[in-house]
Amino acid sequence: CLGISGQRPPECTMRLEAQDVSKCFRTRRGATQALEGASFQVASGEFVCILGPSGCGKSTMLSLFAGLEQPNSGRVLGDGKVLTGPGSDRVVIFQEAALFPWLNVVDNVAFGLQLTGMGRKQRRQRALEVLRLVHLDRFETAYIHELSGGMKQRTELARALAMEPKVLLMDEPFAALDAQTRDILHTELQHIWLRTHKTILFVTHNVREALVLGDRVLLMTSRPGSIKREYDFNIPRPRAMEDHALVDAARVILADLRVEVTKEREERYAQLAD
Repeated sequence: CLGISGQRPPECTMRLEAQDVSKCFRTRRGATQALEGASFQVASGEFVCILGPSGCGKSTMLSLFAGLEQPNSGRVLGDGKVLTGPGSDRVVIFQEAALFPWLNVVDNVAFGLQLTGMGRKQRRQRALEVLRLVHLDRFETAYIHELSGGMKQRTELARALAMEPKVLLMDEPFAALDAQTRDILHTELQHIWLRTHKTILFVTHNVREALVLGDRVLLMTSRPGSIKREYDFNIPRPRAMEDHALVDAARVILADLRVEVTKEREERYAQLAD
């Protein structure tokens, strides 16, 4: 696969696998079974989107692959090895950009590289490379309060790419953005993926977003979450929300998703009644 510097690194992606994964959270209010028996695979360099009703364990699954949580049973693996903790080969991008307001854009992007021991000149060069990739090189000296929501998420993406991880774990990164900005970032993220071929696991509530971005779409059941169905639509890139092929495919997924959303709502009402 092609790295951000135009070179071809020997290993720049990772194969992911969840094997019969279950996760239960225990609090003072009791136990919540987030995942139960979830199994799936993500090939090296594949872009996979996870869909499902609220509370079905989508974000929990990302946390397991990030090494921020551990399953109660089952295993999560990267290239066949059990993932037991965080690593620089996996980077998480959340809905809200976690940028440092006292640093400008280029220094925010270069911040993680300083922890690796990379020299100042090389850090800046790498940061500028990824800023060009996300079309923010003209804003390298801007501060975070001067950026729009979309520009903040581009900066967050640039900071992740600067670390040259094998995997991007993206937890609804565009959910808080307006529709126009989201559409632009959909196109840009597709081009970035075609350039870098990182393995991407992307969580979203939006069916059309999943179809615009993903090679495959995984639909999760209502809580406790497991994989209900996989969809593999061979739609050429770059894709856009208004493509007729996406509209037809979305209709198929929405019918299945509606069943799980209804089930989750009925269970919630039953709990309130009790």
